[in-house]
Amino acid sequence: MAHWLFKEEPDHYSFADLERDGTTLWDGVTNAHARLHLRKVRKGDRILYYHTGKEKAVVAEMVALADATSDQNDSDPKAAVVRVKPVARLPRPVSLREIKADPNLADWELVKNSRLSIMPVDMGQWQRVMELSKRKF
Repeated sequence: MAHWLFKEEPDHYSFADLERDGTTLWDGVTNAHARLHLRKVRKGDRILYYHTGKEKAVVAEMVALADATSDQNDSDPKAAVVRVKPVARLPRPVSLREIKADPNLADWELVKNSRLSIMPVDMGQWQRVMELSKRKF
């Protein structure tokens, strides 16, 4: 099982929308590097849901319901999609500011290339985000 971070503008499709819908087909990824990551997603992979825009925070967890496949609705043969469902909201959102300030997360692609919409998360990064989400301020 792998771990990922998927980003979305909450005004476009928020985690609350995913909770309401129950599942969604994650599509519309156009960046070549992000598509490479998306095509590696497998059934059961855990995914951090990151709200972009003004919020800039990891807000929840979701899970891949199937392996990523080609997007049959896209004329680009490199386009990929994956069906996901919500798992749970984090106890509190973990902001990009917190992530950037944490030395344990300094090597994460989220810190180095924050524009990428899909990226891998190693187990140490995953656990640290979960720890930060339980911290009270």
